[in-house]
Amino acid sequence: MLALGMALTVNLSGCSDSAEDMQERGMELLQLAEHGKVSALDALLKRDTDANYRDSCHWTPLMKAALNGHTDAVLHLLDAGATVDAADKGGYTGLMLAASNNHVDSVKLLIDRGAMIDAKEHTQGFTALIWAAQRGHREAVELLLARGADRRLPDFEGKTAADRAAEEGHMQVQALLTEQIAAATAAVDS
Repeated sequence: MLALGMALTVNLSGCSDSAEDMQERGMELLQLAEHGKVSALDALLKRDTDANYRDSCHWTPLMKAALNGHTDAVLHLLDAGATVDAADKGGYTGLMLAASNNHVDSVKLLIDRGAMIDAKEHTQGFTALIWAAQRGHREAVELLLARGADRRLPDFEGKTAADRAAEEGHMQVQALLTEQIAAATAAVDS
């Protein structure tokens, strides 16, 4: 009877992964997402690796892929169940990270998959639009505006995307945001 019990224990222990194995696979998933290695990412996801694995700062593989503009990796992670609006400890989401780096295809995909376009991070109160404007990313700003981002939302200092663009000397982006405000005001007045 003892031999049967030991065999059962050995067989059952082989059916589940240790916490260490799961953490190792999670860290590997983060690295693969960061580098956009879709084939290896898919293989790891098929091994029941959590698409929403978080590191010590609460970064997810989706955030790493979005930050680096790996749209195919973003797509595969979303299809594997990654949470589109997962946020790190500072409240940063994949959409904010993609927009702040002008990864327009990733921004488009994340919005199409339901990302909250006007979410604010917790450190400065920046939205994806404010991030894109401050960094002078006209393409991302145009896309976010076309998809309904609120250009009037202020950050924690009371500054809008247009204000942040102007501060950084991104006058074309600031003019685009100001034109949008003027057009919206004119439409309301008429």
